[in-house]
Amino acid sequence: MSETLLAVHNVTKRFGSFVALSDISLEIGAGERIGIIGPNGSGKTTLINCVSGRLRPESGRVVFGGEDVTRMQPHRRAQRGLARTFQIPQPFHGMTLVENLYVPLEYGARGTERPDRAALRESALRILDSLGLGGKADEGCGALSQIELRKLELARALAVNPRLLVSDEAMAGLSASEVDEVLDILFALAGRGITVIMIEHIMHAIMRFSERVLCIVSGKLIAAGPPDEIVRHPEVQRAYIGD
Repeated sequence: MSETLLAVHNVTKRFGSFVALSDISLEIGAGERIGIIGPNGSGKTTLINCVSGRLRPESGRVVFGGEDVTRMQPHRRAQRGLARTFQIPQPFHGMTLVENLYVPLEYGARGTERPDRAALRESALRILDSLGLGGKADEGCGALSQIELRKLELARALAVNPRLLVSDEAMAGLSASEVDEVLDILFALAGRGITVIMIEHIMHAIMRFSERVLCIVSGKLIAAGPPDEIVRHPEVQRAYIGD
């Protein structure tokens, strides 16, 4: 594995008496393509929420780029290059597509002067163009199709100039051709050196994309390895098929 970019050390997260994550540890190298699978309610999104800062674990540590970010606010993590998308796209509906990218672009200008509006617009248009949304840059979000909303969600994540992108079910509800389109985008981002973590229930997509797959069941990491090993792993098969 390449140099570690993200490390999760013995993370536990509870909601009341319910243990959503139980002593999970993992390491992800810079430039890796990682898939995370598991049944509904297994703890996948809870893990990502702890990584991105939306939730704080009861115990354990999250280290990103060698820095302990466990208690760091989400926007501070974004400034350091940790970006994520959401299962349900969350654009600013009162803004145009290009305006939706202005705030994350300011986060992404790490260690530089705050860019002026013209520079923000130029950068935003470049990102939107790369995702096929340039023609709608000055339109609102209300008329966007599902695939366009997913692309806008990815654009907002890319605007922070990420070192790590977490794609949380970006393919949910899409057609087969649209799934391929999102896969092409994620492969292209990985080709630029961005570490990508994909959480998906579309198994053929996650197996095609991932170099390593992590399987979480009942808040525990039960298996990790190359896709061909994971599909044959007895505990993974038991989680999805039963005894």
